[in-house]
Amino acid sequence: MHGFLVHLHSGLRWVSLLLLVYAILNAISARNSNEYTKKDKLVNLFTMVSLHIQLVIGFILYYYSSKRSFSSGWMGNDIYRFYGLEHISIMILAIALVTFARGKAERSNDVAVKHKKIRIWYTVALLLILISIPWPFRANLGGAWF
Repeated sequence: MHGFLVHLHSGLRWVSLLLLVYAILNAISARNSNEYTKKDKLVNLFTMVSLHIQLVIGFILYYYSSKRSFSSGWMGNDIYRFYGLEHISIMILAIALVTFARGKAERSNDVAVKHKKIRIWYTVALLLILISIPWPFRANLGGAWF
């Protein structure tokens, strides 16, 4: 079960990243638009939902993971520190930013403000997510493409 969840979490990362990039590009292309369409709402909603699904799977993995340990000296171990502190806290922050931005955008009456909030906060969240993914070139973290 654990192996399946790891692969699911890793594979769905690509869906979430693509949706996030698409939502940002959609907000950029709508910069001069005077309407906030149903498509805009759905793109932003699906992006947020995909990230929340990732978060739930991540919490399950975090609970059952052998890569977290809070024993003495865990901060000195790259893998324990990354998965036990850095990855989870930065991802929670990024997902909170996406959720916050979408909520603010939906409540705003000005269409330009809606797109601006999505554009700015989703981009910040994307950068946070990209720096906290255990990419394969970060060999000391045991990252993989899938």
